[in-house]
Amino acid sequence: MSWFKPSNIALAFAGFAAFASAAQHNVTVGKGGQLKFDPENFMAQPGDTVTYKFFAKNHAVAQSAFNTPCQLQPNGIFSGFTPNTSPDVEAPTTFTITINDTKPLWFYCPQTNGNHCQSGMVHSINAPSTGNTIDAYRAKAQQAATPSTPPAGTLPAGGLRKLHIDVGFNGNLVFNPNNVTELAGTILEFEYNPANHSIVQSSFDKPCQPLDGGGFAAPFFATQKSPSGVTFEVAVKDDKPIWFYCAQTAKTHCQAGMVGSVNAAASGDKTFSAFVSLAAKAPPSTIPPNTPLVGTLKVNGAVVNNVGGDVLNSTTGGLDPGMVTNVPPPGANYDPQVGGMAGGNQPADYGWAPSITNEGVEILQVLEYISNALVAFLFEGFVKLSEGAWNGIYPLSITHTLGSLTAQALIHRKTYSDSLQHYSKPTVSPCQYQSTADSVDDWLSDIQKILALSIGAKVDTMALAAQNDSWLIPALATELGSESRMSAVINMMQAHFAATAPREALIPFQLAYSYIANKYVVQNSCADQSNLTAFGVVFPALVVKESTSSPDGGRLLSIKVELPSAGGPTDRWIAWIGAWGGVLYSPVDKDGVAAVPDSLSGHVWAVLTTAKDLKARDIEKAAVAGPEMIWTTQQWVA
Repeated sequence: MSWFKPSNIALAFAGFAAFASAAQHNVTVGKGGQLKFDPENFMAQPGDTVTYKFFAKNHAVAQSAFNTPCQLQPNGIFSGFTPNTSPDVEAPTTFTITINDTKPLWFYCPQTNGNHCQSGMVHSINAPSTGNTIDAYRAKAQQAATPSTPPAGTLPAGGLRKLHIDVGFNGNLVFNPNNVTELAGTILEFEYNPANHSIVQSSFDKPCQPLDGGGFAAPFFATQKSPSGVTFEVAVKDDKPIWFYCAQTAKTHCQAGMVGSVNAAASGDKTFSAFVSLAAKAPPSTIPPNTPLVGTLKVNGAVVNNVGGDVLNSTTGGLDPGMVTNVPPPGANYDPQVGGMAGGNQPADYGWAPSITNEGVEILQVLEYISNALVAFLFEGFVKLSEGAWNGIYPLSITHTLGSLTAQALIHRKTYSDSLQHYSKPTVSPCQYQSTADSVDDWLSDIQKILALSIGAKVDTMALAAQNDSWLIPALATELGSESRMSAVINMMQAHFAATAPREALIPFQLAYSYIANKYVVQNSCADQSNLTAFGVVFPALVVKESTSSPDGGRLLSIKVELPSAGGPTDRWIAWIGAWGGVLYSPVDKDGVAAVPDSLSGHVWAVLTTAKDLKARDIEKAAVAGPEMIWTTQQWVA
């Protein structure tokens, strides 16, 4: 019997856990000149997204109640009208909604020229197969009064309206499209293409020069990939004209006609063609010294808040392989792009004490050792998700989050290297690492283990530092929240609940070191191998040969572990290290079987020991093998 039964909160967590595998549905609107949505009906789950793609002539997506088709319901979803002259080529503007539940949704096209809704141009999501079906909804629409609502000019609501603009379309000096009319609330998504372009807002009167008073600007980015994965987004705030250009001076892009407009007048003195003519006679182009401005720069979905100038250097948002092995000296920051992805840089003042104890040095060195592995594994996975073998597995929002986690891990590691260098103590160089991750799921498992070790070792080392190196406490404690959030994200990507314990586990730093050295580090690959023995013994891996779960699969009941060869103490226990303050022991029989205490929840660490009833801090003194992370149960079951 569980303490908790399913609730709205539990179901909300479950929905978030499943988000990583949410489906993307595409619906064409009016393709082939037909008054039709395709597909007309389909089933979708919470978290799924639906993107509408528009064709000739001028369609929109509007939500109604089942009984009142052709009339926009209060607070209903509406895409805005999207004109397109082609029956076969989709408009550059799309509209995307997110499904919140499995209730039926009813949609129609409100175009009154030809009465599209009354002509049967309707659509549904999650419509039932009997009763209120899509056919029944269509029949009601065909009898509905005219005119349909809302009228042209109504602003979009309930979804994301996005206009995609190619920068350097087909290798040419052009924005495509370069002259459009758009509704307020639309997001302009500029995507970089070869070879080296920028996006800068100007006034009509001064093309090729940044807008006085602050407009949007995105940096130069050189690429030979199309699509490059680098985008810049800016919102249309109203119906006033927007003018923009590429500031590349090689081949004078702006003066050569690489300019664009949104909501320019169709006639008069300030048309798009008049802007092109002015640009052709403009002085050399310029760009603001620091970008991006106003809009959002993304690299494979990861937001980059600052590139430290007017040039973006990497398709991984400023993260490059050299950062895994090269640590900047104290006082030197990483590239501003890294701080932008992380949400901030290292502190300006660590509050260093006049001196540091030998124990304090050991703490910083072992944490740097663990952090080196975390940085290496996070970077490897982020690159694969951004532009490698795993590209496209997760939504861009997930890739964005993992990029931020990677940048945060770099910032954390600099805490240890900065402090060691400040006291003129040796830093710990990264080793070579072996990954067993053949899939993204295996990689997530590795990241979760290294994160848990890092968190647990910090809890341990903060207790050790409290007496003689207390300045370390705020430096380490303020990292715990970030790493716990990282762990929560990884938990949910693994379809586990984010919060499985009221406190973090304390892992003796010697056991954390042992696990990483034994499982992930290539033997004899560390440059300062002789100094690492001070961190403790490298214990053999705890090999779980079998496990037994409850009939419903919700709880782990027992495990069977591989016992050491003959010799040594015959009495052995499994030490179960859970949330801080909770260490439980269960005896191991002659076959290696140990029961799993029924009070455990979520991830715990198991260590094979020759003694019981030890505090967590002292377990490494009696350890024989381990630790090993084990998932014990999910409490939120019926």
